[in-house]
Amino acid sequence: MRARWQALCQEMGDAHTAALYVAHRLLGRLTEGRVRIVPYALYAQAVGHTALQAVKADPNTTVRVESGPAARIPPGPRTDDVIQRRLQAGHECHVCEVAGQFAGTIWLSRGVHDEDEVRCRYRLPPHSVWDHDVYVVPRYRLGRTVARLWAAVDQDLARRGVAWTFSRISRFNRASIGTHERLGARRVGTALFLCWGRWELSWVPGRRGPRLSARARPEIQLHAPD
Repeated sequence: MRARWQALCQEMGDAHTAALYVAHRLLGRLTEGRVRIVPYALYAQAVGHTALQAVKADPNTTVRVESGPAARIPPGPRTDDVIQRRLQAGHECHVCEVAGQFAGTIWLSRGVHDEDEVRCRYRLPPHSVWDHDVYVVPRYRLGRTVARLWAAVDQDLARRGVAWTFSRISRFNRASIGTHERLGARRVGTALFLCWGRWELSWVPGRRGPRLSARARPEIQLHAPD
Protein backbone atom coordinates (compact mmCIF):
# COMPACT_ATOMS: atom_id res chain seq x y z
CA MET A 1 0.00 0.00 0.00
CA ARG A 2 2.83 2.39 0.87
CA ALA A 3 4.56 1.64 -2.43
CA ARG A 4 1.34 2.40 -4.35
CA TRP A 5 0.96 5.71 -2.51
CA GLN A 6 4.54 6.69 -3.22
CA ALA A 7 4.07 5.79 -6.88
CA LEU A 8 0.91 7.93 -7.04
CA CYS A 9 2.71 10.87 -5.39
CA GLN A 10 5.45 10.59 -7.98
CA GLU A 11 2.91 10.40 -10.81
CA MET A 12 0.94 13.42 -9.52
CA GLY A 13 4.03 15.44 -8.62
CA ASP A 14 3.36 15.87 -4.88
CA ALA A 15 1.44 14.35 -1.97
CA HIS A 16 -1.21 17.11 -1.87
CA THR A 17 -2.23 16.56 -5.50
CA ALA A 18 -2.17 12.80 -4.97
CA ALA A 19 -4.55 13.16 -2.00
CA LEU A 20 -6.89 15.34 -4.08
CA TYR A 21 -6.87 12.71 -6.82
CA VAL A 22 -7.75 9.91 -4.36
CA ALA A 23 -10.56 12.04 -2.90
CA HIS A 24 -11.83 12.86 -6.41
CA ARG A 25 -11.96 9.17 -7.36
CA LEU A 26 -13.64 8.12 -4.10
CA LEU A 27 -16.26 10.87 -4.24
CA GLY A 28 -16.96 10.03 -7.86
CA ARG A 29 -17.55 6.40 -7.04
CA LEU A 30 -19.71 7.10 -3.99
CA THR A 31 -21.91 9.60 -5.85
CA GLU A 32 -21.85 7.96 -9.30
CA GLY A 33 -19.92 10.89 -10.73
CA ARG A 34 -22.12 13.66 -9.32
CA VAL A 35 -19.34 15.06 -7.12
CA ARG A 36 -15.96 15.96 -8.56
CA ILE A 37 -12.83 17.81 -7.55
CA VAL A 38 -11.36 20.15 -10.16
CA PRO A 39 -7.84 21.38 -9.29
CA TYR A 40 -6.15 23.85 -11.64
CA ALA A 41 -2.59 25.06 -11.96
CA LEU A 42 -2.47 28.51 -13.56
CA TYR A 43 0.41 29.14 -15.95
CA ALA A 44 1.98 32.09 -17.73
CA GLN A 45 4.28 31.65 -20.69
CA ALA A 46 6.43 34.47 -22.06
CA VAL A 47 6.04 35.10 -25.77
CA GLY A 48 9.38 34.72 -27.56
CA HIS A 49 10.79 32.15 -25.13
CA THR A 50 14.02 30.56 -26.36
CA ALA A 51 12.53 27.05 -26.13
CA LEU A 52 10.01 27.98 -28.82
CA GLN A 53 12.39 30.04 -30.93
CA ALA A 54 14.64 26.99 -31.18
CA VAL A 55 11.90 24.82 -32.73
CA LYS A 56 12.83 23.99 -36.32
CA ALA A 57 10.23 24.79 -38.96
CA ASP A 58 8.82 22.09 -41.22
CA PRO A 59 7.81 23.04 -44.81
CA ASN A 60 4.94 20.53 -44.62
CA THR A 61 3.48 22.11 -41.47
CA THR A 62 1.36 25.25 -41.79
CA VAL A 63 -0.59 27.22 -39.19
CA ARG A 64 -3.29 29.76 -40.04
CA VAL A 65 -5.43 32.02 -37.86
CA GLU A 66 -9.23 31.78 -38.11
CA SER A 67 -11.66 34.24 -36.53
CA GLY A 68 -15.02 35.89 -37.15
CA PRO A 69 -18.16 34.57 -38.88
CA ALA A 70 -16.26 33.37 -41.98
CA ALA A 71 -13.82 31.21 -39.97
CA ARG A 72 -13.08 27.72 -41.30
CA ILE A 73 -12.51 25.42 -38.30
CA PRO A 74 -11.91 21.74 -39.24
CA PRO A 75 -13.88 19.06 -37.37
CA GLY A 76 -12.32 18.22 -34.03
CA PRO A 77 -13.48 17.40 -30.50
CA ARG A 78 -15.80 20.45 -30.22
CA THR A 79 -19.32 20.73 -31.62
CA ASP A 80 -20.33 23.42 -34.09
CA ASP A 81 -22.35 25.14 -31.34
CA VAL A 82 -19.27 25.46 -29.12
CA ILE A 83 -17.14 26.72 -32.01
CA GLN A 84 -19.71 29.32 -33.05
CA ARG A 85 -20.15 30.51 -29.46
CA ARG A 86 -16.39 31.03 -29.18
CA LEU A 87 -16.19 32.90 -32.48
CA GLN A 88 -19.09 35.15 -31.49
CA ALA A 89 -17.26 35.95 -28.25
CA GLY A 90 -14.25 37.12 -30.26
CA HIS A 91 -11.99 34.11 -29.77
CA GLU A 92 -9.55 33.11 -32.50
CA CYS A 93 -8.35 29.68 -33.52
CA HIS A 94 -4.90 28.74 -34.80
CA VAL A 95 -5.35 25.77 -37.13
CA CYS A 96 -2.41 23.47 -37.87
CA GLU A 97 -2.13 21.24 -40.96
CA VAL A 98 0.57 18.74 -41.88
CA ALA A 99 0.86 17.99 -45.60
CA GLY A 100 -2.64 19.40 -46.04
CA GLN A 101 -4.16 17.22 -43.29
CA PHE A 102 -5.75 18.69 -40.17
CA ALA A 103 -3.35 18.22 -37.24
CA GLY A 104 -4.57 20.41 -34.37
CA THR A 105 -5.78 23.73 -32.96
CA ILE A 106 -5.07 26.28 -30.25
CA TRP A 107 -7.78 28.75 -29.21
CA LEU A 108 -6.98 32.24 -27.89
CA SER A 109 -9.06 34.93 -26.18
CA ARG A 110 -8.31 38.41 -24.80
CA GLY A 111 -9.40 40.59 -21.91
CA VAL A 112 -11.49 38.08 -19.95
CA HIS A 113 -12.13 34.40 -20.38
CA ASP A 114 -15.02 32.43 -18.87
CA GLU A 115 -14.06 28.92 -17.83
CA ASP A 116 -16.26 26.28 -19.47
CA GLU A 117 -15.55 23.40 -17.07
CA VAL A 118 -16.47 25.20 -13.82
CA ARG A 119 -17.81 28.67 -13.02
CA CYS A 120 -15.03 31.26 -12.89
CA ARG A 121 -13.74 34.15 -14.97
CA TYR A 122 -10.10 34.88 -15.68
CA ARG A 123 -9.23 38.56 -16.07
CA LEU A 124 -6.05 39.08 -18.07
CA PRO A 125 -3.41 41.81 -17.76
CA PRO A 126 -2.61 44.06 -20.75
CA HIS A 127 -0.63 42.64 -23.68
CA SER A 128 -1.63 39.06 -22.91
CA VAL A 129 -3.96 36.35 -24.18
CA TRP A 130 -5.61 33.24 -22.72
CA ASP A 131 -4.83 30.00 -24.55
CA HIS A 132 -7.25 27.12 -24.17
CA ASP A 133 -8.47 23.89 -25.69
CA VAL A 134 -5.15 22.86 -27.21
CA TYR A 135 -5.96 19.84 -29.38
CA VAL A 136 -3.66 17.67 -31.50
CA VAL A 137 -4.89 14.79 -33.65
CA PRO A 138 -3.69 11.55 -31.98
CA ARG A 139 -1.41 10.42 -34.79
CA TYR A 140 0.56 13.68 -34.56
CA ARG A 141 1.06 13.69 -30.78
CA LEU A 142 4.35 11.78 -30.67
CA GLY A 143 6.26 13.99 -33.09
CA ARG A 144 7.15 17.69 -33.22
CA THR A 145 3.73 18.91 -34.32
CA VAL A 146 2.78 20.28 -30.88
CA ALA A 147 6.02 22.26 -30.63
CA ARG A 148 5.69 23.58 -34.19
CA LEU A 149 2.09 24.66 -33.57
CA TRP A 150 3.13 26.49 -30.40
CA ALA A 151 6.12 28.06 -32.16
CA ALA A 152 3.89 29.41 -34.94
CA VAL A 153 1.42 30.83 -32.40
CA ASP A 154 4.33 32.38 -30.48
CA GLN A 155 5.70 34.09 -33.60
CA ASP A 156 2.28 35.46 -34.53
CA LEU A 157 1.69 36.84 -31.02
CA ALA A 158 5.13 38.46 -30.95
CA ARG A 159 4.33 40.30 -34.19
CA ARG A 160 1.17 41.65 -32.57
CA GLY A 161 2.91 42.89 -29.42
CA VAL A 162 1.59 40.22 -27.04
CA ALA A 163 3.95 39.55 -24.13
CA TRP A 164 2.34 36.65 -22.25
CA THR A 165 -0.04 33.75 -22.74
CA PHE A 166 -1.98 32.38 -19.76
CA SER A 167 -3.67 29.02 -19.33
CA ARG A 168 -4.98 26.58 -16.77
CA ILE A 169 -4.05 22.91 -16.58
CA SER A 170 -5.58 20.19 -14.44
CA ARG A 171 -3.13 19.33 -11.69
CA PHE A 172 -4.01 15.71 -12.40
CA ASN A 173 -2.59 16.03 -15.93
CA ARG A 174 1.16 15.78 -15.33
CA ALA A 175 1.89 15.14 -19.01
CA SER A 176 0.39 18.48 -20.05
CA ILE A 177 2.10 20.30 -17.17
CA GLY A 178 5.43 18.80 -18.22
CA THR A 179 4.92 19.85 -21.85
CA HIS A 180 4.07 23.43 -20.88
CA GLU A 181 7.00 23.73 -18.49
CA ARG A 182 9.44 22.40 -21.09
CA LEU A 183 8.21 25.17 -23.40
CA GLY A 184 8.92 27.80 -20.75
CA ALA A 185 5.58 28.12 -18.90
CA ARG A 186 5.73 29.26 -15.25
CA ARG A 187 3.16 28.51 -12.58
CA VAL A 188 1.51 31.69 -11.25
CA GLY A 189 -1.20 30.26 -9.02
CA THR A 190 -3.71 27.51 -8.31
CA ALA A 191 -7.50 27.26 -8.08
CA LEU A 192 -9.60 24.48 -6.60
CA PHE A 193 -13.28 23.62 -7.09
CA LEU A 194 -15.50 21.03 -5.40
CA CYS A 195 -18.55 20.56 -7.62
CA TRP A 196 -21.86 18.89 -6.80
CA GLY A 197 -24.55 19.52 -9.38
CA ARG A 198 -25.00 23.29 -9.72
CA TRP A 199 -23.25 23.93 -6.39
CA GLU A 200 -19.57 24.81 -6.38
CA LEU A 201 -17.22 25.35 -3.47
CA SER A 202 -14.24 27.32 -4.78
CA TRP A 203 -10.83 28.40 -3.53
CA VAL A 204 -9.41 30.98 -5.93
CA PRO A 205 -6.51 33.48 -5.81
CA GLY A 206 -7.35 36.89 -4.36
CA ARG A 207 -10.21 35.64 -2.17
CA ARG A 208 -9.84 34.66 1.47
CA GLY A 209 -11.26 31.24 2.23
CA PRO A 210 -13.71 29.16 0.20
CA ARG A 211 -16.92 30.38 -1.42
CA LEU A 212 -20.04 28.27 -1.90
CA SER A 213 -22.44 29.26 -4.67
CA ALA A 214 -24.96 27.81 -7.08
CA ARG A 215 -24.70 30.71 -9.51
CA ALA A 216 -21.79 33.10 -8.89
CA ARG A 217 -18.77 33.19 -11.17
CA PRO A 218 -15.72 34.25 -9.11
CA GLU A 219 -13.08 36.30 -10.88
CA ILE A 220 -9.40 35.46 -10.93
CA GLN A 221 -7.15 38.42 -11.68
CA LEU A 222 -4.01 37.18 -13.40
CA HIS A 223 -0.64 38.90 -13.25
CA ALA A 224 2.48 38.46 -15.34
CA PRO A 225 5.44 36.96 -13.43
CA ASP A 226 8.09 39.35 -12.14
